[in-house]
Amino acid sequence: MKCVILQPSYIPWRGYFHQIALADIFIFYDDVQYDSRGWRNRNKIKTPSGSRWITIPVHSKGSQIEHIPINKIDIDWSKSWNEEHWSSLKHNYAKAPHFSQYADILIEFYSHKPEKLIDFTIPLTKLISDLLGFHPTFLLSSQLQAEGSKTDRLISILKLVGADHYISGPSAKDYIDPNQFRNAGIKLEYMQYNYPEYTQLYPPFDGQVSILDLLFMTGSNAREYIIG
Repeated sequence: MKCVILQPSYIPWRGYFHQIALADIFIFYDDVQYDSRGWRNRNKIKTPSGSRWITIPVHSKGSQIEHIPINKIDIDWSKSWNEEHWSSLKHNYAKAPHFSQYADILIEFYSHKPEKLIDFTIPLTKLISDLLGFHPTFLLSSQLQAEGSKTDRLISILKLVGADHYISGPSAKDYIDPNQFRNAGIKLEYMQYNYPEYTQLYPPFDGQVSILDLLFMTGSNAREYIIG
C-alpha cells in the first residue's frame, strides 16, 4: 500500500497533486511545526507582471509562531483576504479557457471563514483533488498515535496505516535515513518531477505556480499534465 505524508499547503503546485494521485493513503502532516517561510499559507499565481504571491494572513506571535503546530495556526480575519484572493484569481484568469468551469465552485469555497488555517487549506486541497479525479484515503497525522521524531515518526505513521511503500519528495533525501525504511520492510521511493509545459496566459512559463493555473488553462485535461 502506497502512502504519502505531506504538510498541508495552500493551493499547492502540481507536484503535490502528483503525489496525491500516486497514493493509496495520503496523510496531511498537520501536527509538525509551522514554517512561516514555506507554502503552508501562500502560493504563486501568474499575472501580466510576472508570478506573484497570494498569502493567507495568520495571527503572528513573533518568533513563537515557528514553534506552533500547523493545526494550531489561526487565520487572521481582520481583513477580507478571501475576497482579495478571489478578486486576484478572477482578474488574472478571467480570460483563461477554463476559468468559468471552476469559478462557481471556487467562489463558493472562498466564502468560507474557518478559524484554523488547515480548515481552509485541507478541504480546498481535497476539493481540487476531486476535480482532478484523484481519490486516495485522506488522513491527518494528528489523528494517529505516532511515536518518535523525524524518520522514526514517519515509519511509525506508515506502520499505523499499514503502508509498505512510502513516496517522498526529493528534498527529503537530506534528512531521511533509507536504512531505517529498509529495516522496517518499507519501500522508499523518491519523486521525480519532470512535467510538460502547457500554455500560460502570461509567458514566460513558470512551472512552480499554483495548481489553479493548470486547471484554469487546461480544464479536464489537467491530469494529463500531472500523471501523463
